[in-house]
Amino acid sequence: MIIDIFQDILPYFGGIILAAGLLKMAVKIIPEYERGVLFRLGRLVGVKGPGLILIIPFIDKITRISLRIIVDNVPPQEVVTRDNVTCKVNAVLYYRVTDPDRAVVNVEHYHEATSQFAQTTMRSVVGQADLDELLSERDKLNKRIQEIVDLATDPWGIKVTAVEIRDVTIPVEMQRAIARQAEAERDRRAVVIQADGEKQAAQKIAEATEILTKVDGAMTLRMLRTIGESANQQSNTILFPLPMELKHFFKGMTPIEVKEKNEQSE
Repeated sequence: MIIDIFQDILPYFGGIILAAGLLKMAVKIIPEYERGVLFRLGRLVGVKGPGLILIIPFIDKITRISLRIIVDNVPPQEVVTRDNVTCKVNAVLYYRVTDPDRAVVNVEHYHEATSQFAQTTMRSVVGQADLDELLSERDKLNKRIQEIVDLATDPWGIKVTAVEIRDVTIPVEMQRAIARQAEAERDRRAVVIQADGEKQAAQKIAEATEILTKVDGAMTLRMLRTIGESANQQSNTILFPLPMELKHFFKGMTPIEVKEKNEQSE
């Protein structure tokens, strides 16, 4: 009985296999992060997905395009800066496809095209900058490269989200020169800071002197405090303080009168 059933199905077995194969070719499942660019007899039909789609086998052709952000490592490029310094620069490029149909129709192998254009742009932009600008103002260079690459790849349906210069390799001789320059800059700052400190100290001393000379007895109190501080030190020096108010007694007298006054007091 089973043999009879098998013999009845056998003429249709090839058709069943063919139908299953065609069904498998016709049914496509597109994930959420992808889109399918559908061509029918070589003509662009549109963008399909996500989800389940049906195509006509042998007539339709579908190309899958990922919409996720692609990270591309730009290989090291040997660049001569504006101040004639040879260095090697590499970067990281972040981009994604916004229009899958243009990424397929307008450019062949959009990933390689975007990477090559980013390399050329990086060499051009870095070559227009000085070494100091390359080392200290990377954000500005990153933004400039990103704007140029994004503008050029917009017709391809590509959106460049960011470009980051990752590493700058310079010759050993230049590294030594930069180290000497940094050391000289630190020495200059130290001298400037010391000079500013002396200037501020002189201003404060001048202000304190002006205040002490205006108040009677202030200089005497300051002198006594200084003597007290000196007494704590081990020394054989003997100090004889005189009241600073004596200056009013000798004020307006000539040197001869001061001498006679001292002789009379003796």
